[in-house]
Amino acid sequence: MTRALALRALVAGGTGAATAAALALTGAASATAAPADSTAAGPTTVSPAGHQFAATLNGSATFKAGAVTVTCTVSSSAPAADGTSDANQVPDAPGNTNAEGPVESVINAPTYSSCRSSLPGVSVTITTTGVWGVSMQHGDPSGATLTIPQGGFVLKTSGLASCTVTAAPDGAAPVAGTWTNGAPSQLDFTDAQVPVSATGGFGCPTSAETSVFNATYDVTDVTDPASQITVTG
Repeated sequence: MTRALALRALVAGGTGAATAAALALTGAASATAAPADSTAAGPTTVSPAGHQFAATLNGSATFKAGAVTVTCTVSSSAPAADGTSDANQVPDAPGNTNAEGPVESVINAPTYSSCRSSLPGVSVTITTTGVWGVSMQHGDPSGATLTIPQGGFVLKTSGLASCTVTAAPDGAAPVAGTWTNGAPSQLDFTDAQVPVSATGGFGCPTSAETSVFNATYDVTDVTDPASQITVTG
């Protein structure tokens, strides 16, 4: 699927990515960077144009739904090894610049592993699928909106509690975070939120409608490791 077709599919699914200004996966607290009003969004340039990028978890990621917290220590999203996909790629010029709002890309679904639950005797697996989107918006702070496709994130527990938590159950959902230029640049999610639905028996957060996500990702330039992915105005 080309970037243009993928983005159209996400917009048709209700992502709101074109009008958002941030990134995350979450619950009860409000996100640190809310989606921006497209009428107020300023210019954005993501550089270097055409370069592929990877996002790698720095530290741990936590997901909290109800009284259940899941912590993962391994997570990443990277370009396809065979180079046949345009996912995880800064748009070619002039598409890497938007005079009136965010710059959009599609990304490969991030993976999560080495996960544990706050519930004793419980094992955790996370499956991600579908076409995900990300839009970068210059600002103070700069933000990025990660768009999860409908049902694109499923967390399952087994053992003493068998639960299934599905993110974006009713349609594509934007997750808001902040962007910081650096070496490497970073995406940060602090108490970000996304709608979820949960099923299961005793110990499962079946009444939860949102899940709180906290994580920091290092974003690196895969095309030229000596360069940095930056967001400017």
